[in-house]
Amino acid sequence: MASGIAAKLTTWQKKHGRHDLPWQGTRDPYAIWLSEIMLQQTQVATVIPYYNRFLAHFPGVAELAAAPLDEVLRLWSGLGYYSRARNLHKAAQVVVNEHGGRFPRRFEDVTALPGVGRSTAAAICVFSFGARHAILDGNVKRVLARLRGVKGYAGEKKVADRLWQEAERLLPRRGIEVYTQGLMDLGSSVCTRGKPRCNDCPLHGDCVALKRGWVAGLPSPRPRKVLPHKRTTMLVLTRAGEVLLEKRPPTGIWGGMWCLPEVARHPDLEAYCLKRFGARVLEVETMPTLAHGFTHFSLDIRPLHLRVSALVPQAAEPGLTWLSLEDARGAAIPTPVRKILAQL
Repeated sequence: MASGIAAKLTTWQKKHGRHDLPWQGTRDPYAIWLSEIMLQQTQVATVIPYYNRFLAHFPGVAELAAAPLDEVLRLWSGLGYYSRARNLHKAAQVVVNEHGGRFPRRFEDVTALPGVGRSTAAAICVFSFGARHAILDGNVKRVLARLRGVKGYAGEKKVADRLWQEAERLLPRRGIEVYTQGLMDLGSSVCTRGKPRCNDCPLHGDCVALKRGWVAGLPSPRPRKVLPHKRTTMLVLTRAGEVLLEKRPPTGIWGGMWCLPEVARHPDLEAYCLKRFGARVLEVETMPTLAHGFTHFSLDIRPLHLRVSALVPQAAEPGLTWLSLEDARGAAIPTPVRKILAQL
């Protein structure tokens, strides 16, 4: 049965699957690794322009490893989940320093790279080296949960273990690249979360969920949890066409990126800005509140536009810089800050 499913899927992919994505048609593990990292939790259409721009700027692992993190984050800005960019940079340095600049072929070495998990490593090895490994990304979890009738939330270990077993069991002996791409394409275009096109699916005759009327309920959703709601105030200090940006800590939300200074409470802003930034505030204007969502919490950002009349000479605090609005908009800044600066 497994070989029959693989054969059906392979035939379908050759006729109906995707064949013109920019990372297809290459065996370059660097390019494939880059695409797989960008595709984590991000749709293909969103990734393509970032991928092309990133690859043009960093054509190989040596160029990426040697680049300043600021430059990597700048090109990643807007793609979200910025820990991926930081791990990508770290992994490039591991490849250069520990593997002589050649991307490792062994599955265990690929999995050991920062930011590369089991499924991502499998995809890299499949498409770069033709190695026989199972993948289990979000689309594939959905396909297998329906195909095999696997109930339960895929984030739970026992459910994930079952899905991995099914993924391994279905692996064909040959044609692993086309089969793997077929799984991804099927989940992306046919076996979708909403309104799946079961009549167009090459595996509809084998699908347990379709036979039992479970398609709409599989895979089981994540157990509902109320997301924490947080608030912050961002200070938009401007003077003579420039804006003040602050470097975020290297880890955590927006780690290593340039951001607007934040205050948890509402202190005496004039005194605070004079003491910390040496900035004499002339006028304060409240800008529209901006809502931003993260995976684990939601955030309301209250921007305050502070027009600065003069700067008092003082020792510069590390991690602060005044940039022209044009340079600031092109810097490694998170999406909410880009939206705020667009209003100036």
